[in-house]
Amino acid sequence: MKSRKFSVLEMAHFKSALYVSAGIAAFATLSTPAHAQDTDQDESRTLQTVTITATKREQTLQDVPVAVSVVDESVIEKAEIVDLGDLQSVVPSLRVSQQQSSSNTNFIIRGFGNGANNAGIEPSVGVFVDGVYRSRSTSQISDLPNLQRVEVLRGPQSTLFGKNASAGVISIVTQKPQFEWGGNVEGTVSNYNGYRAGAFITGPISDTLAFSLGGNFNTRDGYVEDLGDGPDTNERNRWGLRGDLLWEPNDDMSFRLIADYDEIDEICCAAANVINGPTGAAILALGGNLVAEDPFSYEVAYNFGSENLIKNGGLSLQGDFDLGAFTLTSITSYRSSDLSTNQDSDFTSADLLGRKSDDVEIETFTQEVRLTSNGSGPLSWMVGGFYFDETVDIENQLLYGQDIRGYIDILSSGLLTSLEPVVFGVAPGTFFQPGQGFTEFYGQDDTSASLFGTIDYEVTDRLTGTFGLNYTQVNKDAFANAVSTDTFAAVDLNTAAPFISQVTAGGLLLQAGVNPTDPAAVGAFAAAYPTEFATIQATAAGAPGALQQLQFLPPFLNFPNAVETGSTDDEDTSVTFRLAYDLTDSINVYGSYATGFKASSWNLSRDSRPTSADYALLAQGGLLVPNLTTGTRFAGPEESKVYELGVKGAYSDFAFNVAIFDQTIEGFQSNIFTGTGFALANAGEQSTQGLELDAQWNATDNLLLSFAGTFLDPVYDSFEESASGDISGQKPYGIPDVSTSTSATYTFDVKTYDAFVRADWQYESPSDYFDEPANQALIGDEKEVSTFNASAGLTTESGLSFTLWGRNIFDDEYITVAFPAVAQAGSISGYPIQPATYGLTVRKSF
Repeated sequence: MKSRKFSVLEMAHFKSALYVSAGIAAFATLSTPAHAQDTDQDESRTLQTVTITATKREQTLQDVPVAVSVVDESVIEKAEIVDLGDLQSVVPSLRVSQQQSSSNTNFIIRGFGNGANNAGIEPSVGVFVDGVYRSRSTSQISDLPNLQRVEVLRGPQSTLFGKNASAGVISIVTQKPQFEWGGNVEGTVSNYNGYRAGAFITGPISDTLAFSLGGNFNTRDGYVEDLGDGPDTNERNRWGLRGDLLWEPNDDMSFRLIADYDEIDEICCAAANVINGPTGAAILALGGNLVAEDPFSYEVAYNFGSENLIKNGGLSLQGDFDLGAFTLTSITSYRSSDLSTNQDSDFTSADLLGRKSDDVEIETFTQEVRLTSNGSGPLSWMVGGFYFDETVDIENQLLYGQDIRGYIDILSSGLLTSLEPVVFGVAPGTFFQPGQGFTEFYGQDDTSASLFGTIDYEVTDRLTGTFGLNYTQVNKDAFANAVSTDTFAAVDLNTAAPFISQVTAGGLLLQAGVNPTDPAAVGAFAAAYPTEFATIQATAAGAPGALQQLQFLPPFLNFPNAVETGSTDDEDTSVTFRLAYDLTDSINVYGSYATGFKASSWNLSRDSRPTSADYALLAQGGLLVPNLTTGTRFAGPEESKVYELGVKGAYSDFAFNVAIFDQTIEGFQSNIFTGTGFALANAGEQSTQGLELDAQWNATDNLLLSFAGTFLDPVYDSFEESASGDISGQKPYGIPDVSTSTSATYTFDVKTYDAFVRADWQYESPSDYFDEPANQALIGDEKEVSTFNASAGLTTESGLSFTLWGRNIFDDEYITVAFPAVAQAGSISGYPIQPATYGLTVRKSF
């Protein structure tokens, strides 16, 4: 394992982890009666038992031998967690990043995850809501009224959850409708003119039929001021409705029908200039503007706002049938998602890109059936099947704006204009006209099926063995039909290179007063001014390469074609082996081995290119288009495996979980933004060894302390053909070695009111922004997180509550994601963290 130096703060975290682990070990040696010395005190300080469904059975968190974090509704309300992005503040092994639009969200668990911004790539972290798989998520949980809990399962979960759980699972669970009347209504006011409102009601329709209905509305002004022609950005404007019916005709049968719909219509997401490269001067020369290298001013200069219109909706029906020896469960769902976005993707007020639109339609049907044993003997089992059918249709446009020609003339120092009639035989100003660019159509049909099963056998009263198996088959058919009208990008500069260099040299000599057709004059100039002549030669020699850098949008080879079928057919068998042992009634230990699987992903972007082998076959068939280079159309499957040892403890006032793991993904699907598209490639192997621990302690009757930490040592064991070259042995970008979340909640009485004060601190050690060494050297800084959140509230006897809250209260500043600026070589753009937000929430429960 490679060696590295740790900062003082990181060493303090590691020492704390060791002390906590040592304390846990010492605590485990204590006998159970030692906690019963004061019965009244124990009863007042008993931690709540948490029931979860991480293994698709109802079990307590203590009993399930899986690395899982659970955040229940009380923490979600007190910590003001309104989406999955906020969830990472209490689950340090989870990282969530929102990128270029309101719909592009990336989930990472234990350093593994992908999928953002490229609709052809399903994430490695599966997201489920009430048992229904959501292949794409807009990172919302605020549209889920009466949220019960969120479970974050760490490590491969493919045995029970199928093809897209190679890194982990986020399972969101809502409360079923109740046969007693109840509900709540709430409203929030916050800075930036923020307003949120929500209402929920549940109750009986008859003795066997209950319902619930909820809705929400969320609006806020943008916190990023646009100094150009666009409106303020990073606003909120979203609403949703959700209805739920529960029919229980008898004790052995239950049906739950859920319908939901939500919309997002907002200006998002602001990318700031982090590094202002040499092209910044060209922007200013055009009369444009950009806020250079000041991302935390929360000011940008665009020429139009980045629009997002997203519509999500779906239906699901779950049926449970108690058949005596086993229970039959069926979950059927249909979901649709329509996304329409248009960004000012050059992120300046110069009109370089007049349009960058993405219109995506996704329709998904799923069906799961499983049988679960009900017996009380030593053997319990579950078997089932899962079917998935999804269609993805994409229509994109990337078109040049009014300032593009002037921008190119400045970058080329007028060279292109002088070469157009002489070298290319066209009138000056022909290339780089407004409206030229790319129009793209992509699509994918994904049909998948899985068979799975698990067996738990109680070897003794304290020892249980588990074996799980999942067989999955995935068929994908993809297509791309993209047309480039960027006429300059289709020019073969390699063939024209000698002529370009000759004409360039001649033009520079003429500027110096030398006749390039007179050898004697040229020789005399070279002898008299050797430095100047060497500069002219170097400029002329480099002219073809400099022009190639302006070929942003070369012609695209559509597929399927005579060589590339556009189809993949994958299959895999995932397994789980686990032994769990109850050391005492309060201490459990387990060891497990599990594998995971993620099917091939298609690169549905303009950087989708044939492999070297296919390129050779295409060349033989005369099918190549100008300036076509090699790359990948798709990335092959990911196959993950993890070895894990864990210990769980639960006492009246103290609970803890510790997991040590060694996790590897072979063929990790790396998806890197290159400036105009995405480079999709398989890493040979990426691995992470780590320690996770979390603990809760009722230090007093009123004080609850919580700590969770993830300590990782990630590395690309092998990645020879990344978008950045051979980076084998390098630490993957964006993965901190240390991530922690520490919180304290103090409850007390104010007269007849129940009151609380809560604070939490989220820390991430420094991590790189890029795998590409040149880009990382350019940005210099690393990402480091030290964010504090706080809240305080009280609840009256009538169920009226008031919560004052703040997130990022000390204005921690860091760039969440950085990337090469579009068509601006040497510049870096990035998304700054949301500044401090605060507000007041009033809630009435009945």
